[in-house]
Amino acid sequence: MKIACAKVKTRYFALFIFIFLFSCENEEKKAVSPPDINVVKVIQKDTPVYKEFVGQMYGLKDIPIRARVEGFVEGLFFNEGRAVKKGQLLYSIDPQPFMADVAAKESALAEAKIILVNAENELARYKPLAAINAVSKSDLDAAQATRDASEASVDAARANLRLSEINLSYTKILAPINGVIGKTEAREGEFVGKEPNPVILNTVSRIDTMRVQFFLTESEYLVLSKEWLNTRSTNSNEAELVKERKQKSREYMLELILSDGSTYNHKGQVDFINRNIDPSTGSMLVQAHFPNPDKLLRPGLYAKVKAEMELVENALLIPSRCVSELQGQYSVMALTDSNTVVLKQIMVMGYFGDLVMVSKGLTKDDQVVFEGLQKVRSGLKINPTLIEFESKINPE
Repeated sequence: MKIACAKVKTRYFALFIFIFLFSCENEEKKAVSPPDINVVKVIQKDTPVYKEFVGQMYGLKDIPIRARVEGFVEGLFFNEGRAVKKGQLLYSIDPQPFMADVAAKESALAEAKIILVNAENELARYKPLAAINAVSKSDLDAAQATRDASEASVDAARANLRLSEINLSYTKILAPINGVIGKTEAREGEFVGKEPNPVILNTVSRIDTMRVQFFLTESEYLVLSKEWLNTRSTNSNEAELVKERKQKSREYMLELILSDGSTYNHKGQVDFINRNIDPSTGSMLVQAHFPNPDKLLRPGLYAKVKAEMELVENALLIPSRCVSELQGQYSVMALTDSNTVVLKQIMVMGYFGDLVMVSKGLTKDDQVVFEGLQKVRSGLKINPTLIEFESKINPE
């Protein structure tokens, strides 16, 4: 019986040794078979740094249509929101009071002319008499003064008539430019031209080109100004310097991002920078113009202006999915020469779609883990597969 128990124990012990050795063999196999992990090499290229500014759109010309005389609106001769042509009749104001005023001024002018004729005739009679001393010199001077005053009265009456005619012409309001007219602020029968009645009746906008106004902070203005002045030219010739800066201005184009997130298919240029920085806000007004051949853009729209702030030469870029962030600290899993994973702290300069610009922590020769971040840890040896990352957004 004792011998049988000993044999059973021996068999169990041999089975235990076999299982232990087999598991050790598997562990050795795992240890000598590092995992296959995809990695990417750091991308090095010149990369522009962009910033977006919120801007508001205006027509190339936004002309308010004003009632320059008081009166009742007689008619509207346009369709709201439609195109109008320069010189087209838009509004008419009751002209009767102004026509009466013109008639009164014509009468006053005629009266002044008659008085002038009488004064000239009187002066003509006095001149020969004064030559033979039949009338005194003072009488001749009085006749001359009366004639001169009558002539001045004619000029004044003529000016008054011209003013009345101008006021009469203001009763017909014409389009000042070719453009699109908006919603009217006055209808037929309304009294206009005096507060609180409408003075500005409408607005006509030229929208084949649009103005976009936005604001820069002091620091942003200095960055752009330095970039503008840095023409990279060693030529001291002022004419060549101006020519080079003009060329750079033509190449410096702005992008417009609409409120639906789409990018406008025409680029714009800066055409105006205000002379001063607003001390209350610490910002400077900038204006750019964008072509609008399809009339898609309208005054009052808000959009983001995307501007290139600077060009970073030989910038280091990696896919954003390679970066881990914890409490404001950024890190990546990089490879050593022996294909060992090591955790590296990096400094992120900015995001460019699916790419991240790294300013510190990596070199152009580094490789970082692209896929399988959950499978690796610092100190793990891996079998890397170098892949080519294709960015969906080209930072250039």
